[in-house]
Amino acid sequence: MSVAHILGFPRIGARREWKFALEDFWRSAQTPEDEAALHQVARTLRARHWALQRDAGLDYVTVGDFAGYDHVLDTLAHVGAVPARFGFDAQTLTLAQYFQMARGHATQPAMEMTKWFDTNYHYIVPEYTPDTQFGAGVTGLFDALTEAQAAGHRAKPVLLGPLTLLWLGKERDGLQDRLTLLPRLLPVYCQLLAKLRAAGVDWVQLDEPIFALDLPHAWRAVAHSTYEQLALVAPQLLLTTYFGAVTEHMALLKALPVAGLHLDLARAPEQLEAFIEDWPEDKILSAGMVDGRNVWRHDLDASLTHLQKAHSRLGDRLWVASSCSLLHVPVDLQSELENTRSAPAALDPELRSWLAFATQKLDEIVALRCALVAGRHKVSKVFDAAAQACSTRRTSTRIHHAFVARRLAELTEGDAQRNAPYEQRAWLQRERFKLPLLPTTTIGSFPQTPEIRQARADFKQGRIGHLAYLEAMRAHIRDALARQNEYGLDVLVHGEAERNDMVEYFGELLAGFAITTHGWVQSYGSRCVKPPLIYGDVYAPEPMTVGWTTYAQQQTDKPVKGMLTGPVTMLQWAFVRDDQPRATTALQIALALRDEVCALEEAGIGMIQIDEPALREGLPLKVDDHATYLAWAIQAFKVASSGVANHTQIHTHMCYSEFGDILPAIAALDADVLSIETTRSNMELLTSFAAFAYPNEIGPGVYDIHSPRVPTSEEMARLIQLALEHIPAERLWVNPDCGLKTRDWTQVDEALTRMVKAAQQVRGALARAA
Repeated sequence: MSVAHILGFPRIGARREWKFALEDFWRSAQTPEDEAALHQVARTLRARHWALQRDAGLDYVTVGDFAGYDHVLDTLAHVGAVPARFGFDAQTLTLAQYFQMARGHATQPAMEMTKWFDTNYHYIVPEYTPDTQFGAGVTGLFDALTEAQAAGHRAKPVLLGPLTLLWLGKERDGLQDRLTLLPRLLPVYCQLLAKLRAAGVDWVQLDEPIFALDLPHAWRAVAHSTYEQLALVAPQLLLTTYFGAVTEHMALLKALPVAGLHLDLARAPEQLEAFIEDWPEDKILSAGMVDGRNVWRHDLDASLTHLQKAHSRLGDRLWVASSCSLLHVPVDLQSELENTRSAPAALDPELRSWLAFATQKLDEIVALRCALVAGRHKVSKVFDAAAQACSTRRTSTRIHHAFVARRLAELTEGDAQRNAPYEQRAWLQRERFKLPLLPTTTIGSFPQTPEIRQARADFKQGRIGHLAYLEAMRAHIRDALARQNEYGLDVLVHGEAERNDMVEYFGELLAGFAITTHGWVQSYGSRCVKPPLIYGDVYAPEPMTVGWTTYAQQQTDKPVKGMLTGPVTMLQWAFVRDDQPRATTALQIALALRDEVCALEEAGIGMIQIDEPALREGLPLKVDDHATYLAWAIQAFKVASSGVANHTQIHTHMCYSEFGDILPAIAALDADVLSIETTRSNMELLTSFAAFAYPNEIGPGVYDIHSPRVPTSEEMARLIQLALEHIPAERLWVNPDCGLKTRDWTQVDEALTRMVKAAQQVRGALARAA
C-alpha cells in the first residue's frame, strides 16, 4: 500500500520544552544526574512526537530527527568525527562535551556555524583536516530506535547522507579536498546501516539535499559507487532530496542502487512529470507535496490532481510525504486556540483557518494518501474544509490595499540611489561624527533580562499601563547607555529593550503582518524564533522606532544608531504569502522601512543601521537563479536606505552565512558601513573582501556572541590585526559578531570592556608605527 510519511518533526516541543531543558542544563553543574534529567526530557518529547505521527495515520515514525543541538553535529558524533582540537573521545562523548563543541569552552572556541541551505536554521560546520578519522561514535540513533520499537512503532531512521556530510564541512590544516575523505567515511556508514538492518529496520532515510545544488562533476561521479557500497549492507534506502529541483541529476538519481527517491514537489512541482517517465520498476518515488517550509493550509485538491497521473503509473510505489523536514514550521496550530489571561490568542479565527503547522500537516499528508488510494470521497470532509479555507484566503478583502500598489507603481530608479558616491559621503560623515581610528560599536541588541521580559509581558497582558511600561523601557535604555559609556564605545545603541525579536517586533507594527502566540521555530541550539505571518499588503501605519531612538540620543552626546531590520530579512524570517512574487512583498516592506529611515533622519538620528543577515540565506540554490534574486533584493535594500542625505550614515549587518560568493551584491547595497560575522572563521572571510576590493567601511566581528566564552583582549586585538591585513585602518570598525540579546550582562560587560581595550591597543600600535 502507498505509504504516508514525513522527513522529520520539530524537536523543540509545542511549548519549547527542549529549549528550556537545554538552558537549565547549561546553567547546572552538568552532573550525571543532570544529564539523566535532560535525556528524560528528550525521551518524553520523542515519544510524544511519535504518537502524533502514529495517531495521524502515518505508516512510519521518523527516528533520528531529534538532535540535542544540531543534526549535523549529531551525525559527526555518530561517525566519530569529533574535531581533534577538543580532545574528546567520540565513543565516550558526554552531553557536556557535545555542547562544548557547539558553544565553546575555556580553551577552545566553538565550531563554526552557518545557515542550512536557504533556511534560517543554523548548523554546526564540520571541520576536516588531513588527519580526520572516522570510526565508532555515540549510539544515540540506536537508543532512539530502541525506544520507538519498544513503543510498538514502525520506525524509519534518518541519517544525513555521507556526501552531504562532507559537502557541508570545511577543509582545515592543509586539507585540499574533503571529498578525498570519502573512502575513510563510507566504512563507518556501512557499519551504522548494517547495525540498523540487524535491528529489524525496513527503511532508512538518507538525506542528500546537495543534489538540489549545481553539484560539481567530481561529487556526482562518486555517487553511484558510494550508494552501491552502502546498499550491500543496508536496509532499503530512501534517498531524500529537498529545497529544489533535481532534474539535472535525474539520470544519475534514477540509476542509483537505492530502493526509493524523495522529491521536493512543494519547491519544484514540475519535476514530478519528468521523473515518472521511465521510472524504474524496482523503486518507490516519494512525493513531497505538503510544504515543510511554510504554514499555509495545503490545497489538497490541486495536489491530488497533480499526483493522480503519477499514481496511475506507479500505484503503491508512489509515497506521499512532506517536502522536507517539518523542523522549519511550528509544532501545533492547536496552541493558537488558547485564550487565557496568561496566553491570549493572537490570531483571529479567519487567519487561523488559513494555517497548518507541523501537527496539522500530518493530517494533510494522510488525507492525500487516502484520497489517492481510496478516492476523494473517503476524506471529503477534510478536502472540502481545505478548499473552503483556500478560497476564503484568495478572496479576502484584507489581503490587498490599492494605495500600496500605487506606491509600488510610482517607484523610480532614483528612489534606489544615494545622492552621492561613497567617497563623497564618507568625507561628509567623518566631518560630522569625528570618530577615532577603528571606531567601536555594537550590532544593536543588549541582554534581554528577565526584568525586561516581565515588563513586556505585564504590558501586553494589561497588568501595567502604557506610562509604566514606557518608563520601564526607558530605564533599561538609560542603563544600556551608561554601560556603553563606561566601556568607552564610540557609537552607541539604545539596546532594543522594547523588542522581543528583530523581525517579530516590526511584524507587530506593520499592516499585512500577523503574530502567533506559540508559533516557535528552532533557529539553532536553544534559540527559537517566532516568525510572523505576511498574509497581505504591507505598510507602516505610523513610525515604529523613532520615539525609542530619539529618547536614547537625548541622553548622550555620542552618536546613537537607529536600528531597523531590512526588507529581505523580514521577508526571509517570516512565513510569506504565496499568492504574489516574493520580490513584490520585499518592495512593500522596503517602502515601509524607507518611511521609517526618513523619519529617523528628520528626528536628528545621524546613523541608521538596516540589518540584512538573511541576504545570503535567501540566495537560490541554483546559480542560474542568483541574478534575478539579487537584483530585487538589492533594489529592496536600496529603496529602504536611499532616501537620506549624504551626511547620514547607513550601516548594515550580516552574519552566519557564506558571503564570499555574493560580494558584488553586498557592495551594490552601497551601505556606508558593513558589520559582519567573522570570529568563528578566524577572519578568513576578509580574504575574499580584500580580493574583491570591497570599497566601503567594514566591521568584522571580533567577539563570538553565540558562545558563553568571553575572549581576552589579546585575542580580540589579534583579530583586529588580522583584519588590518585586508582592510585599511581608516575603513575598519571594531564590533562583536552580532547582537547581544542572548548573553547576560556579566559576559557583555567583560567582553565589551576587553573589546574597547583591544581597539585602543591596536590604535596605539598604529600611532607608534606612523
